Amino acid sequence: MAEEQLSELLQIRRDKLTQLQEQGQDPFHITKYEPTHTAQQILENYDALEGKSVTVAGRIMSDRGMGKVSFRDLQDRTGRIQIYMRRDDVEEAMYEAYRRYDIGDLVGIHGTVFRTKRGEISVRAEQATLLSKSLRPLPEKFHGLTSTELRYRQRYVDLIMNEETRKTFQLRSRFISYLREFLDHRGFIEVETPVLNTISGGATARPFITHHNTLNISMYLRIATELHLKRLIVGGLERVYEIGRIFRNEGMDTKHNPEFTTVELYQAYTDYEGMMDLFEEFLSSAAQRLLGTYQVTWQGEEIDLTPGWRRLTMAQAVQEYLGADFMAIENDPDCDEKAVSLAKSLGVDMENVEPTWGHALYECFDQKVEEKLIQPTFITMHPVDVSPLAKRSPADPKLTERFELFICHSEMGNAFSELNDPIDQRERFVKQMELREKGDEEAGMMDEDFLNALEYGMPPTGGLGIGIDRCVMLLTGSDSIRDVILFPTMKPLDKDKTEKGETKAEEKPVPSPPLEGKVAAPEALTDEVEPIDFSNVVIEPLFQDQVDFEIFSKSDFRAVKVLDCEAVKKSKKLLKFTLDDGSGTPRTILSGIHAYYEPEELIGKTCIAIVNLPPRPMMGIDSCGMLISAVHKEGEEEKLHLLMVDPHIPAGAKLY
Repeated sequence: MAEEQLSELLQIRRDKLTQLQEQGQDPFHITKYEPTHTAQQILENYDALEGKSVTVAGRIMSDRGMGKVSFRDLQDRTGRIQIYMRRDDVEEAMYEAYRRYDIGDLVGIHGTVFRTKRGEISVRAEQATLLSKSLRPLPEKFHGLTSTELRYRQRYVDLIMNEETRKTFQLRSRFISYLREFLDHRGFIEVETPVLNTISGGATARPFITHHNTLNISMYLRIATELHLKRLIVGGLERVYEIGRIFRNEGMDTKHNPEFTTVELYQAYTDYEGMMDLFEEFLSSAAQRLLGTYQVTWQGEEIDLTPGWRRLTMAQAVQEYLGADFMAIENDPDCDEKAVSLAKSLGVDMENVEPTWGHALYECFDQKVEEKLIQPTFITMHPVDVSPLAKRSPADPKLTERFELFICHSEMGNAFSELNDPIDQRERFVKQMELREKGDEEAGMMDEDFLNALEYGMPPTGGLGIGIDRCVMLLTGSDSIRDVILFPTMKPLDKDKTEKGETKAEEKPVPSPPLEGKVAAPEALTDEVEPIDFSNVVIEPLFQDQVDFEIFSKSDFRAVKVLDCEAVKKSKKLLKFTLDDGSGTPRTILSGIHAYYEPEELIGKTCIAIVNLPPRPMMGIDSCGMLISAVHKEGEEEKLHLLMVDPHIPAGAKLY
């Protein structure tokens, strides 16, 4: 949509509003309107309501005027109902005013319920009231709001236009309501704990840091609710849970958002097996309650949530899927060295990983096995090295009574038999502090008050954390966490300008969706470019060695479309790209450009890649090709730009 065309439509609507205001009919002066029925109630109770008077309110979504008769669809929170108004049935002034209403306007309708000659249940309008004027046109009706990024940035328009979006968030609300019902029925009480903390603890994650002006101290947005909830177990509440936002200053991709919602629950006098039973019962019953079935489709896989989920120890899973028996070497004097060697022989990247038996076992699972778990599977008995808050197994002190649930290679929840030994807990905190001093920003901190609480005595306790966003993704078949968070974190459109130190960022307008009855014009490729200062740029000298043309000509440069992009776990540099190269088979390429781009901003882009390089293992993942970037220096600072080209170039187009 050309800017001048949009401006013209906006002006027309503003002129209509001005005219109404001049006539003393300003819709924004209306403070209350009381509908008697919703669209759904009328449709479901037609026999009882036929011929009866009703009052409905909602947004005009379509207009099918036919001379003296007007057919419009009105949408409220429950769905749509057709509004029928006939010129001969109402005053002429009302009919003319009604006909000037635009698609997107919010209106109240009073009339009678009837069925048209074509059999459609409708409301025969006797009176219409404009409740709010829409000054901006809605997207055109056939394509709706299809731009993924625009849907996330303008969720309000997405909710107006896409019924599936509304259903997703309605189901999310019902899921959380059922969660409360499930836990309350079992004697749990809901509590609230601080979002701002003086210590970052309860998980291994990099926190957001803020500053409390009055106290003049740094504070951390919580990365977990665990340590405060366990204090309440010490205090005798015995069964507690909290549903709330968690904040982690980490990568963004289809499964991760910097702020997300979890439920953490703790139950005295049970263990991780009790938590396993509870989790399985809850999630399977939620599917049955909300969907009416145990069968769901997620990420292209048919998932069966029927109770009786598989349970494997981590070592059993690694042996089953990789053929490596870590338990056979666990008690060897040089088990650490053997375990690291075994992991490397399986193609596991052990760089920057503590060289211990426990870490090697975990990395084998994390890098090679997790991706193979499709049906619901509990992975139990995690190494103590990676479980600083879980109780050691009495049968094997190198392992902990801990599980994670995986469905469709995604972690859905994490649970322990909680560590209640204050001496052991202090030793693990010390270990975490040592890792933090070595530069591990995700390692935990010493929490003296929590240790003080444990010294008063905490009963044997089972604890469970569930990712609510991922559960909703599963039940709605959503591929991205952004599809189940109303307002996901997005990079500001004016970020580049603000980073250059301008005193006032000049807003870059969000692109408008196609308007009603119009087709959107392609984005102009000749946008005005602000002047660029190249005076401080340092370019690497050109190579002097000549490359044999025959060898160079064998390099296959292709246009590729970014289908998905996510941060590689345990890597601060690597992004994992899933690419459409025109072959019909998605291609995976890893690129160390995370310092310059967030994954979410690259999805949907068209890039250039060399596609005939041999696979190269990186962090346990085969990278099949190379994305092309432009690199230079400005002073001592290295700059990088991923080469992105015209989106009209199809995937697989060959470069010459």
